[in-house]
Amino acid sequence: MSKKPSIVIALGGNAISKPGLRGTISEQFYSTLESMDHVAELAANGYEKILITHGNGPQVGSAILRSEIASKFTYPLPMDICVADTQGGMGYMIQQVMTNCLRERGIKKPVATVITQVYVDAHDPAFDNPTKPVGMFYNEREAQDLMAGRGWVLKEDAGRGWRRVVPSPRPIEILEKEAIKTLFEKGHIVIAGGGGGIPIGLNRHNKYYGIEAVIDKDRSSALIANEVGAEILLIMTGVEYAYIGYGTPNQRALTNMTASEIKLHLEHGEFADGSMRPKIEACLTFLENGGKEAIITSIPNCLPALRGKTGTHIKG
Repeated sequence: MSKKPSIVIALGGNAISKPGLRGTISEQFYSTLESMDHVAELAANGYEKILITHGNGPQVGSAILRSEIASKFTYPLPMDICVADTQGGMGYMIQQVMTNCLRERGIKKPVATVITQVYVDAHDPAFDNPTKPVGMFYNEREAQDLMAGRGWVLKEDAGRGWRRVVPSPRPIEILEKEAIKTLFEKGHIVIAGGGGGIPIGLNRHNKYYGIEAVIDKDRSSALIANEVGAEILLIMTGVEYAYIGYGTPNQRALTNMTASEIKLHLEHGEFADGSMRPKIEACLTFLENGGKEAIITSIPNCLPALRGKTGTHIKG
């Protein structure tokens, strides 16, 4: 049997918290089981090096909301702590469910979560124009009080009220990269980079500190994949393929593409911001920095996609 390539699997936050559901812990465990059952099949089919990253949009939104509602009774939690908390909680769910899925298949394989800090440049242009909405809605007076009292940036959101917005800087370095790579090389299933990672800056005393920001999960996944030397970046999302003309009568699935071909579609505006565009950009970054292949497909199709039977495949 030929040796299977090493993989970084990027899961969206909705792989664990399904759209349309309340998102209770029991629902999240069930959704995690649906997702991890497919990933465990990869291990059962000879894929020895697997690293999982995941989004945390629904979960960190709930954590921030919980903190804001409870702020009159207990200390509020800054965003970096909310990201760390959701990394730990979601990592616990994923590693427990994955361990059970592996045991059902007779596989003894360690599964470990690494709480991941990601260094960002405090002078990144994103800090001059915060755009990522987080937390609850406020009326105008509440918004003005929060901007004056806490120094938050809030913007009016399509007539629904005012909402906090935070920067989304580019990830530069994974602080725990050596620990993650060591576990990955030993064949442990590693869960890392949850929610894009905890944004960390470096102050004038050369000390790290947490930053109020959100890092794009797909960008961090590409960085982690390059750091650990993964051969494949597998972005698992809600659709089987990336498409051009999406949602129009001319919609067409993209199958086997070169980096230059997909880049042309990107430049022509074929991929929506906040949806497929960051995934395509992450694929290109991964390939430009030494990755062999990037694949975009749905969760149930991960094994068929790795066998070349479905999904969007991009090579340099």
